[in-house]
Amino acid sequence: MIFTTKKSIYSAALLLSAVSTVFSASAETNPVIEEVLVSASLTPIAQSRSANAVTVIDSEQLKNRAALTVSDLLRDVPGLAVSRSGVLGSNTQVRVRGAESNHLLVLVDGVEANDPSQGDEVNWGNMTAVDVERIEVIRGPQSAIHGSDAVAGVINIITRSGEKPFSASAFSETGSWSTTNNGLSLGHKGERVDLRLGVAHIQSEGGNISRTGDEKDGYRNTSVNLKAGVDVSEQLRVSFAARQTDGQNKYDADADFDGIVEDQDRASQFRNSTGRLLAEHSSVDGRWQNKVLVAQSNNDNENFSDGVLGTSTSSTKDQYQYVGSVFWQESAQRLSLLLEREEEEWQQRGAVQWGVYDPNQDRQRNTDSVALEYRSDVTDSLTLAVSGRYDDNSEFDSAETYRLEASYQLSPETRLRSAWGTAVKNPTFTERFGYYTNFVGNPNLQPEESRSWEVGIDQELLNGDLRLGATLFDASLDNEIDGFVYDPVNFAYTSANKTGASQRQGVELTALSNLTETLTLNAAYTYTDSTESDAMGHYVDEVRRARHTGSATLAWQALDNLHININAQYNGAQNDVFFPPWPMPSEVVELDDYTLLNITTNYQATEQLELYLRLDNVLDDQYEEVFGYQALGFGGSFGVRVKL
Repeated sequence: MIFTTKKSIYSAALLLSAVSTVFSASAETNPVIEEVLVSASLTPIAQSRSANAVTVIDSEQLKNRAALTVSDLLRDVPGLAVSRSGVLGSNTQVRVRGAESNHLLVLVDGVEANDPSQGDEVNWGNMTAVDVERIEVIRGPQSAIHGSDAVAGVINIITRSGEKPFSASAFSETGSWSTTNNGLSLGHKGERVDLRLGVAHIQSEGGNISRTGDEKDGYRNTSVNLKAGVDVSEQLRVSFAARQTDGQNKYDADADFDGIVEDQDRASQFRNSTGRLLAEHSSVDGRWQNKVLVAQSNNDNENFSDGVLGTSTSSTKDQYQYVGSVFWQESAQRLSLLLEREEEEWQQRGAVQWGVYDPNQDRQRNTDSVALEYRSDVTDSLTLAVSGRYDDNSEFDSAETYRLEASYQLSPETRLRSAWGTAVKNPTFTERFGYYTNFVGNPNLQPEESRSWEVGIDQELLNGDLRLGATLFDASLDNEIDGFVYDPVNFAYTSANKTGASQRQGVELTALSNLTETLTLNAAYTYTDSTESDAMGHYVDEVRRARHTGSATLAWQALDNLHININAQYNGAQNDVFFPPWPMPSEVVELDDYTLLNITTNYQATEQLELYLRLDNVLDDQYEEVFGYQALGFGGSFGVRVKL
């Protein structure tokens, strides 16, 4: 079955390549503004010179979709799978190309936002889209540049900066489930200085997560975003960026241990922050560039049961980084050096409930790293790149990771690209030292190691009005950490490295078409085959990874001041795990496929006033992304944006 599937994947890619070649002979390209990627290299590069599969969500898309959270937008990105445990604000995971959710590195203005106290993941439920200017999604292994956590990709969230002198804006939105979203921003951009401060607050009564009962699981989130920069001279710029979110989300739990969550008075309070100071210097002739970054991220989480504090976690990550680059042959060649020091601290507090071990822990780990990247525009058509990184970790053996890239502009309309890379993921604090419940840590875990390759083609047709893309990917993961190994002696669970390799392979297809001058269609489809070995050594599908996902967005500029956005998101059937009462073994269950239809209308009443209407899940599809956790049905919101 797997062999047949792989044959169909390669056949589809070959067919697309053949069609591309036929059309490219007569096609003429239109001038396109070059996209510059910040996070795909040690120095910013043009997207056309990167061999990575890349998706950029720009400010116009962010405005037209008017999404509350970043994860709602990531559902449209090929290769990404989103799993939310219920309603707005609930724990949300994002997986890339069938990998684990902590194999994705998330940056906020260049600061690593992954939470060491939450399994090295980002809780996307708390990542709002407020004050976000741009999102870069780089798929494929990036450890050779960014180290551990970047096994399957990197998402860089870039927040808004001051754009013009002495500006102010505000917005207010209200909608279903008593949801409100309000914010205010102040900004200034002068000849040498720019500054912007944004404050926003989301609050919702929410719906009921569990399958039974009527208790609502609410959510509130207050975010503050500050960004400032000064051009000290023509060669030196110093900038500062900080973002903080704090709030509370309510949730349900399985208190009677029957494997199904039920109404419970449970709440989690969170405070997450990132901040960095960045100095960028360039020589007068532009041949030498230097960057110094000092950054910190903090995460605090407290869990309450019936209003009583039960458990808490916290983490701090300090990062010190230097990047130096030298350019020659009119910047056609560049060599970059990275030196980095990363210090992580983790704290956990909770009562000893099972008598197996004391979950109260204070741990730390440090990593010293050096990386080199060489990029060469060999010709106007061919770009080659090689990068390597060495990590000296205080807790594990040293690790080396590598990456090779090639991008070739076969014709003005056709580009071929390929990449090969290795990656590493260090065990998390929780996997090594345990959790509050009957989960005992394993301090002897080894890092996970990955090898992967991808090949892609990008094609323009119909004078550039139709752009197609296809990417084949294949990844193998060794030493995968199984977090549900049962210990019958202590009636507890632990973690262990698996034998054999987990396999992830598939294809990503994209299409962007200018149907008319006012109508644009953006579509994506991903097939993912992600398997791992079970206790018997048989390969089985990994959970929460649908084989088939897709999206389509129809953007219509109906009038000069009226924009209508129709978005459809499809998630195929997928497996999850059901844990029945002990001593019954866990069961694999199938979650039904679902389709979400969302419509957003933006009306520019005046230069200062904009009105928008967002309708979510218009078909009122009833579905679960995580077994036992109900998602929200149809809902609507109306909002106003004002520029002062």
